[in-house]
Amino acid sequence: KIELTRGFIMNDSAKLVTIGITCFNAEETIERALESAVNQDWTNCEIVLVDDCSTDESVQIANVFAYNHRHIRIIEREKNGGPAASRNTILQHAKGVFVAFFDDDDISFPCRVRSQIKRLMTFEEETNIRLVACYASGKRRYPNGYVKPMPALGSCGRVMNSIGVVSDYLLLYKKKRGFFYGAGVPACGLLARRSTFEEVGGFDESLRRVEDADFAIRLEMQGGAFTGTSQIAFEQYATNAPDKSPERNLDAEQKLVKKNKKYLQSHGDYYYALNWPKLRFFHFKKQYLPLLKSFFGIFIRYPLRSTFHLTRTGAARLIHERAMFKCN
Repeated sequence: KIELTRGFIMNDSAKLVTIGITCFNAEETIERALESAVNQDWTNCEIVLVDDCSTDESVQIANVFAYNHRHIRIIEREKNGGPAASRNTILQHAKGVFVAFFDDDDISFPCRVRSQIKRLMTFEEETNIRLVACYASGKRRYPNGYVKPMPALGSCGRVMNSIGVVSDYLLLYKKKRGFFYGAGVPACGLLARRSTFEEVGGFDESLRRVEDADFAIRLEMQGGAFTGTSQIAFEQYATNAPDKSPERNLDAEQKLVKKNKKYLQSHGDYYYALNWPKLRFFHFKKQYLPLLKSFFGIFIRYPLRSTFHLTRTGAARLIHERAMFKCN
């Protein structure tokens, strides 16, 4: 197939795409994820699955599936390193011009890779920007049947290519007028050129969570930009796991803030960025007295911003949680 997109000819026989799947204890879902990868309508794909020392039957199931699909490679890590380490292993073995990350418990629709490459190449031509991350729109499904839309960051609005536009959102929850932030920067919806991942430096393996936010911040600081597709291209399944605990989230979020301490201090925002994640942690743990004390500490330093932040996001969060836990 050859498709003309503005000044670009997209020839899927010439542009190899690496679909990277991170896997950890996903025996119930890994076959589904692999099936969605092999069913992509971009025909020139390789699939690299990295297993992060699963203790269940994930690898055995993946090997059985791969027996009939010779373009699937399965790599088993010798030591559990978390999502960032698995993504870096994928990048080390990727041969594609582009790399798209799929999660082990998600379903990516057949259009996903093609729609993201088309959007990325059009964006490159329109802006002449070299480092670009392209996100797919999707939806998140909860066990009770509740479905939350996940529109892609940058799928509409102004071009996101200025330092602070995305970084301030990820570190400080600031949204700047005219930009579309959608569902943020989840790696499960990310596609970029392999050269972009290499130039930015891959993923920080010291972070067991928010490694995708860290990648986006470093991309922006190096002059990169963000775009996204408006077409729904994947379905994410919300799950609970030890690596998604409030404790691990708080630890990773604060590590991310500390990595960017110099930038945040230059704007007088370090205390705010370091302490706001504690509010979410205390909320999830239902520790309301520490929550009030932490909020007061932020409020006395940033009264207008903290009040606006709480009123803007608090009600939406409560509505979302009510829908998440509502019985069928």
